[in-house]
This record gives sequence, structure tokens and C-alpha cells, in this order.
Amino acid sequence: IVMYILYLHITFRYNNPPGQEYAQVVKMLGNGRCECFCFDGVTRLGHIRGKMRKKVWITAGDIILAAKRDFPDEKVAIVHKYTAYEARNLKKYGDLTVNARINETAV
Repeated sequence: IVMYILYLHITFRYNNPPGQEYAQVVKMLGNGRCECFCFDGVTRLGHIRGKMRKKVWITAGDIILAAKRDFPDEKVAIVHKYTAYEARNLKKYGDLTVNARINETAV
């Protein structure tokens, strides 16, 4: 079940649906791509969706929600970027692993 909480005009997205995974950006590669470390233990190539390009700026160390693709398992589409406050809430509620680093570029 996806639960939306509206607080100060910020939408939190908790309990990610199947086919989506929490991840942390390791390195920006350019051209809307980045290297993402998914919290299931696999490093994948992330692609920023066109809807988010030039509207949401993603840097190394950000916590994101990545949608897995069916066929090429090593690629994901970046669906949502969490702020530091939202990422701390995800960690507090147990959705992120304990060793997830928030607002740190070293993953």
C-alpha cells in the first residue's frame, strides 16, 4: 500500500510498490544517467526520467526511488528524489537500511 502524507506541500512516498527500490546515487555519469546503489545490494545504471530533467537536480549521495525494468536488470529509471528530511523519516520507519548515509557523497 502506498501512503501519501501531505506536510508543508511535500509529498512523502512510503512503502514502495513492487518493482521499485530505494537507492542512493553513487556517481553522476552525465547525459541524465548515474550510477545507483540499490539497497538490495546491487549497483545499477540509473536514468533520470524526462519529467524530472532540469526540474529536480540529483547529485551524488541523494536517496532516490528507482523503478526496475523487466528485461535489462542492470538499469533503473529514477522516479522520485527524497529530501534529507524525507530520507531521515524513511530510515526511522525502517524502509532504508541502518547503514544508509544521508547527505553524504561517500556511499
